[in-house]
Amino acid sequence: MKIPQIFLVESHHRAGSLAKVLAAIAEAGLVLQDLESIRRQQDKTIWELTLEVDPAEEQAVIEKIDALPNARVLGKSDRVFKRHQGGKIRMVSRRSILSMRMLRDIYTPGVAQVCLAIQKDPSLARSYTSLSSTVAIITNGTAILGLGAIGAVPGLPVMEGKAALFAELAGLSGVPILLNETDSQKIVEIICAIAPSFGAIQLEDIAAPTCFEVEEALMARLGIPVMHDDQHGTATVVLAAILNACRLTNRELSRSVVGQIGLGAAGLGLARLLQATGTGRLLGTDLRPDALERLCAVGGEPASLEEIMAQSDIVVALSGVPGLIKPQLVRQGQIILALSNPEAEISPRLALEQGAAYASDGRSVNNILAFPGLFKGALEAGASRFTDAMYTRAARCLVQLTPQGELVPDPLDRAVHHAVAVAVYEEVCGHPYQPTPGTNTDTEV
Repeated sequence: MKIPQIFLVESHHRAGSLAKVLAAIAEAGLVLQDLESIRRQQDKTIWELTLEVDPAEEQAVIEKIDALPNARVLGKSDRVFKRHQGGKIRMVSRRSILSMRMLRDIYTPGVAQVCLAIQKDPSLARSYTSLSSTVAIITNGTAILGLGAIGAVPGLPVMEGKAALFAELAGLSGVPILLNETDSQKIVEIICAIAPSFGAIQLEDIAAPTCFEVEEALMARLGIPVMHDDQHGTATVVLAAILNACRLTNRELSRSVVGQIGLGAAGLGLARLLQATGTGRLLGTDLRPDALERLCAVGGEPASLEEIMAQSDIVVALSGVPGLIKPQLVRQGQIILALSNPEAEISPRLALEQGAAYASDGRSVNNILAFPGLFKGALEAGASRFTDAMYTRAARCLVQLTPQGELVPDPLDRAVHHAVAVAVYEEVCGHPYQPTPGTNTDTEV
């Protein structure tokens, strides 16, 4: 599979020099993802070139560049590894402990007052502990990003990344929890045993069908919000993308046939959400019989790939299979969202050349737009569970915040995440947003 690689390339500092390097990359059939000048040395410049390349193709790319009279590959950048050095998260105190008075207040003997108050009224834990702002991010490493079953510990950088995003975009504390377990029932028992430590549970990168079984069992047993992010976070953002694509092409979702290619966690989450939103007709295909059964359970219709392409007005592909959709299958006027990363089922360019009214891949459609605000809103509202109405409200909020001509908003816009949190809160509470007292308290002495 293709993964991002950062090459260090030295080129002569003269007109047309960089253009020759980029031409060599294009001849290799690769697309430049990022380019940055990092150093100038007399008559030469050192560049960082980010390419998505299959490991088997790396040497050929290096040889093409090295063959140029004006450039050479110095090696690979360690920038990504440096940013992971020592991990990406840490727990810090919200109080500056600079006096004995503060020490006695927050620890012994003062803390006893708070413990006894919570013993009498457990609901006070939301006000006097971090429960209302702490999320467990739980994985067993069986479906990490596009990497598959690589294991829990190799998946920890992803979980830390989620925690960093929770902190930066929603002011929440995400705590990675790694499980060396694949049995659904055992996973459920482990999570139920540690659940009192958290205000909410985010299940992450757990393979289907285990992810469905675990989420359903936890929702039935726990009185706190539980969400499988690959399923519902992704579905929320994809629904927003579909609604925006309909807006850009003057199409109504309620009168459209939607075809889904790939019914894994994200695909089935989307199928359920589409039905809750009001889709004209929903077709779906997958190689797994259990996935088709789940599709039928939410009101969808099993179909072949060819039937979906022939009948659907909107095609959403979440199969993980590059090149699965052949150009000749695309119909005039279709919306094609081929969302598998890092390689789509069909490139947007090819789909548009075949007559698609709109086409996009999954580079911009990322669940980062949903999960921080979903959890922030649910926790602020004191919700006991996530619902389809909360996901739909979040998706419509994203639609409202999307700039003209774009498919989704900017994921680094803090205002977007705050707006999603407010929308979710108001869906739960039924009244205008009222921030929880103390949620943004500054450190104090």
